[in-house]
Formats: sequence, structure tokens, C-alpha cells
Amino acid sequence: MVAVNATERLQADQATWTRARRPKSCKLAESSCLAHIVANKLRSLWSPEQIAGWLKRTYPDNASHQVSHETIYRTLYIQTRGALKKELLAYLRRTRSMRRSRHHTQKTGNHGRIVDAVSISERPATADDRAVPGHWEGAAARTARLRRSSNVSRAT
Repeated sequence: MVAVNATERLQADQATWTRARRPKSCKLAESSCLAHIVANKLRSLWSPEQIAGWLKRTYPDNASHQVSHETIYRTLYIQTRGALKKELLAYLRRTRSMRRSRHHTQKTGNHGRIVDAVSISERPATADDRAVPGHWEGAAARTARLRRSSNVSRAT
């Protein structure tokens, strides 16, 4: 174990608090060169994920020219950052005016419910006589490697 004196511990603690300070300034707002590169790639119909990956490969040793896809999205959707213009939203593949989390739809009241569901007790009598092939049941068989499904006549 390396012996660390009190001064080094104090400096490390101060550096940690400085890095954790919020709110942090946006890289795209700080660097007009980086914002220009990102804007040009968006106009070329690149996705934010593609841009972030390209920047990481093109500038591997220059952290000031690397930015995450989340930073690009946030800069586009949160206009208080002001580094990228709102007109660049038109170049994204998804044309939503607001960005929502993946789990947003799961928070709605009708998530996982069948809309206009009909109870099985309201099934017509013709379905019970099984004379029409369309009234057959779907049977699914699943094994460890294989998934199969087939239509079979219902047995009584």
C-alpha cells in the first residue's frame, strides 16, 4: 500500500469535489469547432451515436473533441444550452419535438392492455362447432433450441 500524506489526500479530495460540481458547462457550448463538426455531421444525416463514435475514433487522444451521443441529444432538445440550433432537429431520423425516455410509454394507464378486448364468453356459436378452419387454435411448441407454432383443430 502506498503511503499518502495529508496534503495529497486533501488535494485529491478537492479535485474530486471540483469534478463533481454541477451544473457542468456543455462541451458543445464551450467549443465552437466541435459544435460545427457535429452540426455538419447532422446535416449529412448522421445519427448522434454515429457522430460520437466517429469523434472517438478520429480524435482518440483529444478528449476535448469527443462528446457522447447523449450530450448531442440534450443539446438539441434542451435549447437553454444553445450550442446547436433547433433547425438541426429536422436532420434526426426521429422527428419528435420532445425526447422521451424508453420507459415513458410504460408509465401510461393503458400499457399492456388490449384495446377493445372481447371476452371469450362472447365468442359466436359458429366458433364452438369448429367447422371453419379459421376457428382453429394456435398451438406453440418451444424447445431449448427451436420455436415452432402450428394451427391445430381443437379437441373436445
